[in-house]
Amino acid sequence: MNQIFYDAVGNNPIIAAVKNMEDIEVSCAIEEIQVIFILFGDVCSIDRIVKRVKDAGKVAMVHVDLISGLRPKEISVEYLEEHTEADGIISTKPSLIKKAKELGMYTVLRYFLLDSMAFENIRQQQHMVRPDFIEVLPGVMPRVITRICGSVRTPIIAGGLITDKEDVMAALSAGAIAVSSTNHQVWKM
Repeated sequence: MNQIFYDAVGNNPIIAAVKNMEDIEVSCAIEEIQVIFILFGDVCSIDRIVKRVKDAGKVAMVHVDLISGLRPKEISVEYLEEHTEADGIISTKPSLIKKAKELGMYTVLRYFLLDSMAFENIRQQQHMVRPDFIEVLPGVMPRVITRICGSVRTPIIAGGLITDKEDVMAALSAGAIAVSSTNHQVWKM
């Protein structure tokens, strides 16, 4: 199911995380970018935002938690699957990941690494929820990424605070399969 996503990040491990329409236009114009994380929008505009990404031939992943007008309920995932061309979702909510998997969408379970308890949450939830990918933030902690990669079988995406080539290389060397960034310069690497 996730082979298209794997192939896309295998071709280019840089994922464009977009916060506005200008970011959409810039990321869609960069041929090498194959996956776009959509981090903005509302219930009235998300279909058009996703369509723009899909029309550019990119994988469109919607961060469902950040879409205004959608609640953190399974019905929001159903709405995205039925009314947009989204390939998948990103969420911090395991119940939304489960629903998206049931609907055949790609899933990225996002974790904020605040303390050592986050490690245990990742290990427990990856077995219960079985997301296609786990995104860890901030992504500029190679030692921590190495530790996570060694304790879970789910592929890891490093996101947050990735600002230059050294950050990208450190995250990938630590075991992440890709990095997500809102930084336009990182998209062009």
